[in-house]
Amino acid sequence: MDILIDKLQITDAEDLYKFELTNRIFFEEMVPARGDDYYKPEIFRRRYEELLDEQAEGSSYFYLIKDENDSILGRINLIDINISQKIGYLGYRVGQVHTGKGVANKALSLLLETVIDQDIMIKAKTTTNNIASQKILEKNGFQHIETSDKEFEMNGKKLRFVYYTWTNKVSKC
Repeated sequence: MDILIDKLQITDAEDLYKFELTNRIFFEEMVPARGDDYYKPEIFRRRYEELLDEQAEGSSYFYLIKDENDSILGRINLIDINISQKIGYLGYRVGQVHTGKGVANKALSLLLETVIDQDIMIKAKTTTNNIASQKILEKNGFQHIETSDKEFEMNGKKLRFVYYTWTNKVSKC
């Protein structure tokens, strides 16, 4: 399957809203819930516009993972970018019907290509039960740096966070 990552645009709001609604239960199995308010159309729209503002400021980059038909398969983001510290934080999610098909792996590879010429460290975290995400991170050159000792409960399971980093040191000639 050919995929691309496309920067979030105002015209994607309705399709993204439908994507999030369709996959809500699936996502909440693996990540903390966003709460009921997130799915109210007027609140979703306001938050969406805030994301576009963040992106325009350069403090975050939000991408939609799309197929050749322009359908949304997932999202991948680099957020809380601190230029002076040369650091950003990765987040991604793929819709339930698209998991297990290499979509997240390819999208992460594409995202890393967009920052290949920058001296930046990307941090990521996942949970101990999200083995697929751990494999994707490691396959794309992320280094496991720590598994938290602190447990938390989500959906009746005791979990811990697993932390990763990816560094692209650009040679300064």
